Formats: sequence, structure tokens, C-alpha cells
Amino acid sequence: MQSNNPVFRRSEEFNRGGANAYGNQTYAGNGAGYGSDPSTWGTGTPGAPTTPQATGGPMTIDSVVQKTAITLGTVIVAAFATWVLTPDISTDADLAPLTSAVMIGALGAFVLSMVNSFKRVISPALVLAFAVLEGVALGGLSKMFDAQFGDGIVTQAVIGTFAAFAGTLAAYKFFNIQVGQKFRTFVVAAVFGMIALSLMEVVLGLFGNALGFYGFGAMGLLFSVAGLVLGVFMLILDFDFVEQGVRNAIPERESWRAAFAMTVSLVWIYTNLLRLLAIFSQD
Repeated sequence: MQSNNPVFRRSEEFNRGGANAYGNQTYAGNGAGYGSDPSTWGTGTPGAPTTPQATGGPMTIDSVVQKTAITLGTVIVAAFATWVLTPDISTDADLAPLTSAVMIGALGAFVLSMVNSFKRVISPALVLAFAVLEGVALGGLSKMFDAQFGDGIVTQAVIGTFAAFAGTLAAYKFFNIQVGQKFRTFVVAAVFGMIALSLMEVVLGLFGNALGFYGFGAMGLLFSVAGLVLGVFMLILDFDFVEQGVRNAIPERESWRAAFAMTVSLVWIYTNLLRLLAIFSQD
């Protein structure tokens, strides 16, 4: 199976597919039994069984849950630490540390998300580093929204995010949602399109010509709704990757790729939901 998702596309084992996607070897001398990676080829006596490489076991639902819990837990701890360690907002001067935390965390998380998305062999250390930086950005952003809008807006956004996760997972399983090639292409294209629009908004904002994508008007509302729907679609791709990966018995290390992807999707949903709640809470 070949995925258009840049995160999952780097997983050679997943893209290879089939029952023998993991450890695809039979006997030396039987060309059809060799894997596509020369490092897995046997070198013994012709006709003798080859010795498979140690793989550490296949990915399972439990391993994905564990790695996702670790990654999300890191995001939450970093966000909580940022919230606690930055000063309360009583004057405009107090915004400087929070703004710096949001900018540094968001920029660092964006860079590492690109690295993790296109890295062929997933790195747990880089996934956790991404989680820390994402947590710093979310902690600062959440504190700013809480100071401006109050009324438990952050708590509502957190609850809404996990409700969206649970609802999407239930719909995926109970309605047996099938992910086709056109759907994958659409979601990936939409993600990159929104990233491009976001970067354009940042650049235009530096010159005072922002279009209002991050504002609290009609354009901001439309952008947030589109982002929220897209985040749900991203979760569907994540669930499909996990299901296909477990079925194809891909290496356990790919659980970190799934954890990274689901963390990105949940953060995407949270930030758009937080902005939507802020828009609706205005007088």
C-alpha cells in the first residue's frame, strides 16, 4: 500500500504491504523471497535457510497507545510548565514572555514536524523534542486565550478535542470507514494548502496586511471551521495507518510515527477549536 501522507509515506514497511511486508525472506537462492532492502539479503550456503534480522517485534495497538500516551503526556507537561512558569497577565508587558514562548515553540515544532514527516527512519527523540516544543507553544497560547476570554475556554477546548478524537474513532470503527486514494490525496493537499495560507498570513501580518485568518471575525471563523474539519480527516488517516500497519506487522518502532501523527492531528484540532470558542464567546 502506498500512502500520500508525507508522515506515513516514509514508512517503507507500511508501503510495501502484504502479509510478508515485515521480514520478507524465505531461502537463499530463491530470488522471489528477498526483501527490497539489500541489507536483509541472506549470505549463507545456497539452499540453506537464511537467518532473519532481529526486528524487535511488530507494531501493535498496545504499542501505539503507549507511544501516543507518552507523546501527548510530554505535550501536556510542557504546556503546564509553560503556563506555571510564565508571569500572570496583568499588563501588556506581561505578554512578552508568553509571546516569545509561543513563537519559539511554534517555530521549533514546525521545523521538527517537517523533519519527522520526511525522515525515513522515525526517531523517538525527535518526536519527543517536537512534543516539548509544541507543549511550550500551546501553554503560552492557552494562557493568552484564558486571560483574554476566560470562562473556562481552555478546559472546554481540551474536552472538545478528546471528544472529537473519541467520536472520530467510534465513527471509524462502527461505520467501517474506508480510506481511499482520492480521500488521502485530498486531505494531504488540504493540509499543505492550509499551511501555505498560514505562512502567507504570517508574512502579510508583518507588513500590516493580514487577511484575518487568525482573527476573530468572519474570515477567522471560516478558517477555524475548515481547520477543525480537516483535523478530523487527519485523524481518520491516522487510524487507517495504524490499522494497516498492525495488519501488515510493520516494525514496532513505527508506533512512534503513529504517535507523532496523532499528536499533530490533536494539536491541530485543539488550536482551531480554541479559536472557535473564543469567537463564539465574544459579546
